[in-house]
Amino acid sequence: MGNQQKNNMIFKSENIEIMLQDTSDSEQVSESYIFENFSSFNLLFLLSSDIHLKAYDCDTSIVFKKNQYILHYSPQKSKAVLWTDTEESLKYLQIQLNYQYISNLINPESNREGTEILENMIHNHFIFLQKATPPNMTVEMHIIIKEILSYSKKGVMQKLFIEAKIIKLLILIFEQFNDKNNLEQTSKTPAIIKKFIDENYHRNIKAEEIGKLVGYNQNLIRKEFKAEYHTTITHYISELRMLRARKLITDKKIMIKEIAIECGYEYLQNFTRAFKKKFGVSPEHLRNNK
Repeated sequence: MGNQQKNNMIFKSENIEIMLQDTSDSEQVSESYIFENFSSFNLLFLLSSDIHLKAYDCDTSIVFKKNQYILHYSPQKSKAVLWTDTEESLKYLQIQLNYQYISNLINPESNREGTEILENMIHNHFIFLQKATPPNMTVEMHIIIKEILSYSKKGVMQKLFIEAKIIKLLILIFEQFNDKNNLEQTSKTPAIIKKFIDENYHRNIKAEEIGKLVGYNQNLIRKEFKAEYHTTITHYISELRMLRARKLITDKKIMIKEIAIECGYEYLQNFTRAFKKKFGVSPEHLRNNK
């Protein structure tokens, strides 16, 4: 795997350690180690291409693309080796955060949201944005990392500056994963709506009722449904009702008014108008000419 080089310590306090590995200005180095302390959260930003990571504690191997990152919780001391098989320099940034520092920051005992975030962090739900795919750094993350690396003041000012930037990084990460979860839920929305309509088209379905079902506003519901099924919700409901009406109309034992109610129409004239628009003839005419 080639030569090894120690990481460059950028910042260190009781709760935070920031290390940078960058071999671009030195002799080619293709292997490096990162160390995770007991009960710590580790942010690892991969700043060069095709970096391999092998963790010794769980025998996990990941290959990162440039500008990907992970947020990893380590319950005990552990070590991982990183290397690249390319001629490009090995470059990454590791930010290590003490568990108690994060717990005090999020304060999970005071609110449910904080509890859920901390549990997601502990269970390492911030490693893969999609299945086996680490998330990509956003433009805002790049800017923050550049600001951290270029900050020149020391002492209390540096500590406050670093902590503020780390909080912003965490916010960006939580937002990115929350957007992903919303996107996954949104992608299921059309199917949920369709199933609900298929089972309830015979009654007067309100847009508010569908909104409560999926937890989204009416405009988003209409947009997602049309994108998936290439028709509006209103038109889909009407089609189901008319197909049902046409099937029932041949049974002369059922009154047309009863068919209208069965198909979700409170008023007979509305049913007749919709039927004629769909089939070109009135319900009575179709029944009498069957």
